[in-house]
Amino acid sequence: MRTAGFALMCVVAAVWARSATASDIDFKMKSLDGREVDLAEKYQGRVLLVVNVASKCGLTPQYAELQSLHAKYAAQGLGVLGFPCNQFLQQEPGSAAEIRQFCTTRYGVQFDLFEKIEVNGDGACALYKHLTAVPTQPKGPGPISWNFEKFLIGRDGKVLARFAPRTKPTDPELVKALEAALAKPAAK
Repeated sequence: MRTAGFALMCVVAAVWARSATASDIDFKMKSLDGREVDLAEKYQGRVLLVVNVASKCGLTPQYAELQSLHAKYAAQGLGVLGFPCNQFLQQEPGSAAEIRQFCTTRYGVQFDLFEKIEVNGDGACALYKHLTAVPTQPKGPGPISWNFEKFLIGRDGKVLARFAPRTKPTDPELVKALEAALAKPAAK
């Protein structure tokens, strides 16, 4: 029993140590073309908007607003990261090539897209398992509720806010939080 208690204390200490020092984006993911991307390395010092996306959803027009944010703020350090997901009523059934074709021809997407992932349940990727556990405002921790849920991540790699799917990328509350994050200088 003492050994189990000690092991549990070690796990808790390791999780606490990681959360106190590590970035919330310290993960490797595959881009839509299958290349491994070290998120913490590639996006170091940038503000990120991480979104689970789908092409056959009532919220799919948010792609245009995400692209608009990308175009307006990329030079200031914003990175929009789209993670296609087919978990919600199979609203992202396409292959990587079909997703790319749809996003670029229909919405002119130029921001980074990644391989299709799961965001909830046992099959959820490690990034989303972590993001959904972080206590955030205004939405708080818990499973992803639908397509186009958004995580705002600061230049230090820490989650700043989480926005519900129906919160549009151009919503004043989201834009205010985004601009505040962009106004903070990157750590040296």
